[in-house]
Amino acid sequence: MRIGLFGGSFNPVHNGHLRAAEEVREVLGLDLVYFIPAALPPHKPSLQLAPADHRLRMVQAATKGNRYFMVSDAEIRRSGRSYTIDTVRYFMATTRPPCSLFLMMGSDAFAELEGWKDCNEIVRLCHLAVHSRDHLATQGQAAIVAALKRFGYRKREDCYLHSGGQTLTFVSTTFLPISASTIRAGLQAHKSVRYLLPDDVLDYVQRHSLYSGVE
Repeated sequence: MRIGLFGGSFNPVHNGHLRAAEEVREVLGLDLVYFIPAALPPHKPSLQLAPADHRLRMVQAATKGNRYFMVSDAEIRRSGRSYTIDTVRYFMATTRPPCSLFLMMGSDAFAELEGWKDCNEIVRLCHLAVHSRDHLATQGQAAIVAALKRFGYRKREDCYLHSGGQTLTFVSTTFLPISASTIRAGLQAHKSVRYLLPDDVLDYVQRHSLYSGVE
């Protein structure tokens, strides 16, 4: 079983998240992708976050039509700061072997991976799937190269290999110029955000009056 772990604040989840997950799943032949909303992301201001239970329900609404997509409330149940290493350990302890875990992240997150809690253990325990958008491929290149050297990855034909045997694969995904911050700003300004996120998610946001007064 090949399982992708896709964590994030999902504040709110939008079509860019969904399309990136679908393309990474297809390229790497993943059997399942778990969307894992964070209770409290370590590097994002908590004042901008919708309550965790709302973000969880929005992700459930967004993914319900895809049989490959699952939703985990592991970080929300754990509460407190949501550290990726704790989530990786949780899935390793609760997933029936044989199983390979693929931690999914954007190229910007990979460039900053050195600042994550127990980052060396993260790259030792699971494969990394780094999704990037074509028009950003040349941006942040120096930071990405530095991260590859920092963690000891060596180039192979179609991926990078860690000394512990885990791989790192860069997956070029379709560029969708969508961000959660733009959606929140649009909602605050009473502008249409339709087609930036699934209709069920937009309906949920409107029914619960989320993001009013949030920039």
